[in-house]
Amino acid sequence: MRSLERIRINAKALGSAKRHRGDLFSWLGRRPQILAAVGVYETAVLLSNKLDPTLKDLAELKSAGLVNCEFCLDIGSAIATHSGVTAQQIRDLPVYRDSDAFTELQKLVIAFAEAMTSTPASSETLAELRERLLAQLSRAQVAELATTVAWENQRARLNQSLGVRPTGISDGAACALPE
Repeated sequence: MRSLERIRINAKALGSAKRHRGDLFSWLGRRPQILAAVGVYETAVLLSNKLDPTLKDLAELKSAGLVNCEFCLDIGSAIATHSGVTAQQIRDLPVYRDSDAFTELQKLVIAFAEAMTSTPASSETLAELRERLLAQLSRAQVAELATTVAWENQRARLNQSLGVRPTGISDGAACALPE
């Protein structure tokens, strides 16, 4: 049931795009095999639902903010809002450590996303955060979180390199900012 809700939320967000709808497709359409592979991976991540969607969305937004992908922040903020992430949490992502808007688990997930997105990634930091996550989440949930963050890094960097612009999905609502 969670998968169907995630599909509905994503479709609603994409359907509310106001401008620049075809930026990514105009590039990837030239390489159909890559477009197909991206679609398959996007679907696999979307349908993986062992982890609370709110945690995945917070991790994705943190990664997108660190990479500075305005398109990812635009669509990600809309999706996160529909998944239960509050406007305060979206605004407080850059200062999550000191914010009362997040639970301890949410802060740990955001820290993990931050460590995975940092260049270079620190093996020691990631190992410590992974062990702390495993005290609260299953191995399948941690694997899903790591996959989600890694995919957001790929997605955000691809969008940045191809000049994919924000589409206005979050216009008038809380939207995460680049860090």
